[in-house]
Amino acid sequence: MARTLLREAKGASPAAASPALPLGDADEPLVVTRTDETLADAVPLEPARSLVLSDFQPPHAGAVDSMLRWAYRLGIPGSVLASPLRKPAAPRLLGTVASALNGDRASGMALRAGQFLVHGLKAPVDKVDFASSAPLTPPFLRAVHGFTWLRDLAASGPREECSGIGEKLLKKWLAANPEPAKGAAWTVEHAGLRLLAWLTHAPLILSGDAKLRARALEQFEATARWLDRQVARAEDRLGQVAGWCAIVAAGLLLPDGRARRLYGEAGLLRALGELVSDDGGVLSRSPLAQMEAIALLIDLKACYAAVNRDPPQALDTMIGLLVPPLLTLRMGDRALGSWQGSGATSASRLDALVSASGVRARPAKDMRHWGYQRVDAGKAVLVLDAAPPPRARHARFGCASTLAFELSHGEQRLIVNCGGAELAGGQTPIRIEQGLRGTAAHSTLVLDEANSTAVLIKGQIGKGVEEVDVARTTVKQRGRDATRLEAVHNGYAARHGLMHRRILLLSADGEELRGEDLLEPSGRKGQRGKIGFAIRFHLGYGIEAGLSEDKRGVGLALPDGSYWQFRLGGDSGEAEIGLEDSLWVDGQGRPRATRQIVVEGLTPRSGGRFPWLLKRMG
Repeated sequence: MARTLLREAKGASPAAASPALPLGDADEPLVVTRTDETLADAVPLEPARSLVLSDFQPPHAGAVDSMLRWAYRLGIPGSVLASPLRKPAAPRLLGTVASALNGDRASGMALRAGQFLVHGLKAPVDKVDFASSAPLTPPFLRAVHGFTWLRDLAASGPREECSGIGEKLLKKWLAANPEPAKGAAWTVEHAGLRLLAWLTHAPLILSGDAKLRARALEQFEATARWLDRQVARAEDRLGQVAGWCAIVAAGLLLPDGRARRLYGEAGLLRALGELVSDDGGVLSRSPLAQMEAIALLIDLKACYAAVNRDPPQALDTMIGLLVPPLLTLRMGDRALGSWQGSGATSASRLDALVSASGVRARPAKDMRHWGYQRVDAGKAVLVLDAAPPPRARHARFGCASTLAFELSHGEQRLIVNCGGAELAGGQTPIRIEQGLRGTAAHSTLVLDEANSTAVLIKGQIGKGVEEVDVARTTVKQRGRDATRLEAVHNGYAARHGLMHRRILLLSADGEELRGEDLLEPSGRKGQRGKIGFAIRFHLGYGIEAGLSEDKRGVGLALPDGSYWQFRLGGDSGEAEIGLEDSLWVDGQGRPRATRQIVVEGLTPRSGGRFPWLLKRMG
């Protein structure tokens, strides 16, 4: 049962007994200015939910539309409902779609050169098996069977130069998958992505061979009928949304589609309501899933425009909800942070998506339901994972990342997470996917070399963090307001009887981050003996690191020419500091060799306190 607790206050500490943070020399306590304001009591969310579901109702319809929707849901064909006394209309498209969202031109050019380019890895088209049962890695399965490459091909040049490639690949796929069957091609998500891509980019695959056009249109209708029956069996809510978007698009663009459109709109809005939290974050907590949801709705709105029909108001409302949470995870280089399996999605890709959405918004700071906290100070951006991992039924590439953080200053990333589990199967090896989801792949504390939440196969997660208590406060530091985050999770309580508490204080100028990691007994009495721990700080790409002479600090030379210092507090017990190899998956899915600072040692099972400081020098 997962539950998130949140407190908010201005100028007040979340707990009177909270230990002080380290000073600049990491040897003396920082006295946090307090006021007489009292902190509001924490309000627990509904048990078993760290995220609260939004409620989107189907659009209001008149008696005729309600009857059509009901009849179509029962299985009466749309052609019968549209005109029961005539033959079904021949398959054709009722409009040409112009999506506002552009693809990746480099991937499109690679395709024109005869190669799939997926997350940095190239595969010759002629050597790819298009069969549904082919043993491809997940990213290639998605590209091949979801036809996501059509958007990239469209971005690579004029239609006349690209349509031959599109028709060639469509022929290959149809030959390998002549009818609906089992396997990767016939998951609801892949079928939905494929049908929506076909309808959105139809000129790239229907402009030449008349026989291919007729066969493709028949496949459009067959896939839509399959989705009508199977959409409720999707693996998760995002897969359902992909299926419903395709059903609505087919209802708009294929003949006799009014009943299908009405049926699809009702299902889509219900699925959207169950996909996101109250603040607009998808329940998988994945930035890539958030981006996919936005892209689906952008394409669907373009389908409405192609037939001169206004979409339900809820679609614009939902896009407006989805964009600000995504911006919460944008770092100083304007690219995304690495959370829940995502890589550091590039700024250009994110800018294109936000521009196509038509939403103008600032990054949200306090995403209490989605589970991320953001602090902007000077040129610095700090993002903290302040929630349990997603529930098992929502997890796609669930990560044990609770209380991990990322920090950037200007365009330089200082502290990162490894990220990239969802991109494994491209240049990132599939064999390390599970490791990239572990606690040690994130910038947080690891106890006894165990994950704070169990990491399972196929992107799933098990038991571990069930509650996170978060407090966000403003304190006075050198006469200026600074933001203080404090959070505690119980992921190690059941196994080791300890709670992990993390305190972060980012200075107003963004050039000093004071932190403290504490292990506290979860019961009245702590256990006897000692236990091993490690606090990991994965460094940004290109940072050169060197240990100080006293072995209590690390000097960091950044590519931008600045110099930072990491110092361990003087009362950190038996903790030692060291440097180890690490990796970071960039926005193209490429693993980059990096370094990590590791504070490790033994601590009493009764608890421990480990203050540290990261500060820009000079």
